[in-house]
Amino acid sequence: MELNKIENILEKYFQGETTIAEEKQLKEYFSSPDVAQHLEQYKPMFGYFSQVKEQKSTQELPLQTKKRNVGWLSIAASFVVLLGIGTYFYVSEKNAAPVVAQSELGTYDNPEEAMAATQKALSLLSSNVNVGIGSVQYIKEYEQSKNKIFKQ
Repeated sequence: MELNKIENILEKYFQGETTIAEEKQLKEYFSSPDVAQHLEQYKPMFGYFSQVKEQKSTQELPLQTKKRNVGWLSIAASFVVLLGIGTYFYVSEKNAAPVVAQSELGTYDNPEEAMAATQKALSLLSSNVNVGIGSVQYIKEYEQSKNKIFKQ
């Protein structure tokens, strides 16, 4: 009966489902001289656990720890954050477009001024269109020379 119980506890142990009391039973069983033949292979494992439990560490641990000066670190971090915020506002103020009043958006009180501004805008547009038309003339000449060389 005890052998079946030990085998069940051992299976639970390998599944990771045992309690501390069951693990103590396993350690007691494997530390005793009457271990079953087919369970003899687990004896060194449980013997190792009891052997390691008895070991004592002789290594000395340093008791003094280095103290960092955290105060200076926090002051430096605060300075960096304030410098970043200041730089952001300085650059954003510099790059901000000037605000134009709603009344200044292309409206004229004098009709002659409006006519002159319109003519100026149309002449600028016309000159750019004429440049495009000149480019079309080059394309026509290219097309004619291509047709002379490659007769279709």
